[in-house]
Amino acid sequence: MVWKVIEIHLRRLRHNRVEWLLTFVVPIAFFSIFALIFSRGVGGTPRVKVALIRDAATANSADEGATSTTSLQCDEVIQTLRESDGLRLVRDSEEDPRLDRAAGEDLVRRGSATIAIVLREDGEQLTAELLNDASDQVASQVVSALVMRAMMMARAITALPSGPNERPIQMRADIMSDEPSDDLVQQANFQEFVRNVAQENSATTSDASSEIATETGLSPPSVNVVNVIGENKSNPVISVYAAGIAVMFLLFGATSGGGVLLEERENQTLERLLSTQMTMDHLLLGKWFYLTLLGCIQVTVMFVWAQLVFGLDLLGNLDGFVMMTVVTSAAAASFGLFLATLCKTRGQLNGLSVVAVLTMSALGGSMVPRYVMSEGLREAGLWTFNAWALDGYDKVFWRELPPSALQPQLTVLLGTAFGLLILARLLAIRWETS
Repeated sequence: MVWKVIEIHLRRLRHNRVEWLLTFVVPIAFFSIFALIFSRGVGGTPRVKVALIRDAATANSADEGATSTTSLQCDEVIQTLRESDGLRLVRDSEEDPRLDRAAGEDLVRRGSATIAIVLREDGEQLTAELLNDASDQVASQVVSALVMRAMMMARAITALPSGPNERPIQMRADIMSDEPSDDLVQQANFQEFVRNVAQENSATTSDASSEIATETGLSPPSVNVVNVIGENKSNPVISVYAAGIAVMFLLFGATSGGGVLLEERENQTLERLLSTQMTMDHLLLGKWFYLTLLGCIQVTVMFVWAQLVFGLDLLGNLDGFVMMTVVTSAAAASFGLFLATLCKTRGQLNGLSVVAVLTMSALGGSMVPRYVMSEGLREAGLWTFNAWALDGYDKVFWRELPPSALQPQLTVLLGTAFGLLILARLLAIRWETS
């Protein structure tokens, strides 16, 4: 009899595609997604978006034909950073002379660049200032190491015995290699310092560079990180977590609410409703408005709790919050109705909704911050409205931008809401004709 029970369940599993999906396919799919995120196997290591700015005074001295060692070092640093595989230049002051420190700070605040690198000649010393967005906790360490490495390479090249004006490409390759050529043996201290800067984390690098500087008499380059966003926030990551969790559970709530349609069809309530003066248009619009209102309340409760307990500034950003919450809830309501009309039974809806919501949440940033993903996964995440919703909330609470900056996110979410609602109406035609 025990075997009979097992046999019954095996037969049930064989004919239940949703259970097959949840038991075998979903775990593999999510393992693959998170493996790609943390191993960065799609699109390679994510490159940091940077703006490269040469200070106005430095740029003027270069235009006047100055050949000082500091100016040549600045040229070398700029060339090395342009060739770096870990950086993606979004703006360059060499191509846009109007780009200065204030413009770089504005780029970081608006999210167009993660870090703005400002190079400045301070007397005979070349210094670098990194205008940083503190929401990305990895980028500042990566860029700091790359900039320090480039500055030490520039020192080594300009200090060669052949003179600062003779700097063939092979010299840069030799300095970047682990084993220098015979012509660069006297630069070994520079190279060792460079490797320490590039390979160790910020704390270890600081200790190592101090020891080398003491032994060799060389001072480490000056790289100052300035957080232009997040410096004065008491709890800066709360808005990110609140938005991510709120959007994910908003989707679960919308799909559960949309499933009421299938229950009404199974118990013939839908047939009785359509036999009255109510049409399918009335029914779907009524459910869409209800789910949108319920979603707005759900997200509001989440953010009110975040303000009361964790100090999130909700009242100070109320206008942007209301706009993002309404369109996000509308898109989630349309998504729930679309899945409900797509499925035939409540069991199918439950299985499909779990797969769809968790996949969109993983790729869209509700589970893992998108800045740790490769560029390929970031682009894939733009096909989910989780990513657009989180970008909108990020602009409201983290960057504190005006509502006009939300136009891309509002447009995409509104288009998604109306597009999915139209698809749900088309799929519901079969219930009217059956």
